[in-house]
Amino acid sequence: MNVEVRTLSDATELARFAQVLQAVWGTSAPIINVELARAVGWSGGYVAGAFTDTAVGDLPAGSMVGASIGLLAVHEGLPALHSHVTGLLPAARAAGVGRAMKLHQRQWSQSRGITAITWTFDPLVRRNAWFNIAVLGADVHSYLPDFYGTMDDAINAGDESDRLYVVWDVTAPMLAQPREALGANGISTIPTPEDVVELRRRDPAAVTQWRTRTRRELVEALDAGRRVVGFTRDGNYVIGVPA
Repeated sequence: MNVEVRTLSDATELARFAQVLQAVWGTSAPIINVELARAVGWSGGYVAGAFTDTAVGDLPAGSMVGASIGLLAVHEGLPALHSHVTGLLPAARAAGVGRAMKLHQRQWSQSRGITAITWTFDPLVRRNAWFNIAVLGADVHSYLPDFYGTMDDAINAGDESDRLYVVWDVTAPMLAQPREALGANGISTIPTPEDVVELRRRDPAAVTQWRTRTRRELVEALDAGRRVVGFTRDGNYVIGVPA
């Protein structure tokens, strides 16, 4: 399956863009409406969709299967792209679409002299931590407790919206192999649940326990100057010695 990622400005495509994100998060209201997507793109921000050349699930070839929106921002005094929302339809996951979308963001940023892409993600979502930290090589800069407040979408409802803020240096070469950081000197690890989204449905109390423990351990590590130096295949944050 080949993936084409391109920026969007056409009203019809932007309507589909909004529908994709709404379907991913399972909400009754749009995550990003057409007017906002149009304004972000028109003012120089990033609005893009991912399309495949083969059928995906019930979707015919050429359908939009992923959507991403990013805002022009500043990180440490330099121009940055803040990737606010990126989502893939379930049928398109584990097919290289997410990687193609991040590489498109990277190329888009590089062509505009932007040196860093920032974003946030739920620290308990293991597959996202693996992709962001181990595969892409993004660096964790801070832990943001309950960042968005109460969320009522199908993915996050009933849980606190803690987020890790990560920064991806797009001037650095891509990693040749996943950054697991095993065998480094003086490290510790912080585990994550296997599938927190499923756990929210069947055992919310267990999610609260995971959230409390992970928040405490990551905040303590970061406050002590210890960096997240990797993420393992079996779902552990790897913490290095103080800088």
